[in-house]
Amino acid sequence: MLLGVNIDHIAVLREARKINDPNPLDALPICKLSGADQITIHLREDRRHIHDNDAKVIIEQSSLPVNLECSIDEEIIDIVCKLKPARATLVPEKREEVTTEGGLDVKGSYKKLQKAIKKLHEHEIEVSLFIDPNKEIIELSSKLKVEWIELHTGTFANVYAMLNSNLRNTHHSIKDLELSKKELSSKLDASIKEIKKSSKHAVKNNLKVAAGHGLNYQNVTLISTIKEIEELNIGQSIIARSVFTGLKDAIIDMKNLIK
Repeated sequence: MLLGVNIDHIAVLREARKINDPNPLDALPICKLSGADQITIHLREDRRHIHDNDAKVIIEQSSLPVNLECSIDEEIIDIVCKLKPARATLVPEKREEVTTEGGLDVKGSYKKLQKAIKKLHEHEIEVSLFIDPNKEIIELSSKLKVEWIELHTGTFANVYAMLNSNLRNTHHSIKDLELSKKELSSKLDASIKEIKKSSKHAVKNNLKVAAGHGLNYQNVTLISTIKEIEELNIGQSIIARSVFTGLKDAIIDMKNLIK
């Protein structure tokens, strides 16, 4: 299972002070030497972290393939075609969101997606769609003739976090606590089953499967057991750990957990 390291949060730290440090470009050799298989960045419409020049220089200088996440906005697609990353992952975007909140509305955006995918393929860029684990959406993705899908693992990650948080600090009775744990365990099992089922269905539809969003050092092993998933894209938790351990060890620790 491959690991794509999302380095957006290095740019988030830079943008907090609107200066030139830290530079996301400096992460590239460390990612390579630490065993990362891919660099992932997100060029958002509002440019809240990664800027156009960041994307340009990273794609030009990275010895690892670059997976560029972006919206289906026509102006953004034109920029991506000029940049020519190895892969473009099409994601939904809302200006008010803190981070991507769910998968693409493939059905509602089908014609726009067709147009964007056609243009990206004409520029020899492989395409992935960031989608919720759902059989119908996978079949629509296959019809769009993309090479990859990336399954949104946010629901799984949120339920896992709630289940493993210190619920005893809440005002619930012990009885309510046990019920909530059972309900959360049931939701977690259902979420994992849905990801497994969707991964298998995607492979049957000739799609390569990646997964990402909310994955961290606590929950990643549950996802890494799903053999149909070829790649995980993980950013925030790796960059957060690197503050204390350094980026090299943070990546190595994640690779070891995936193995």
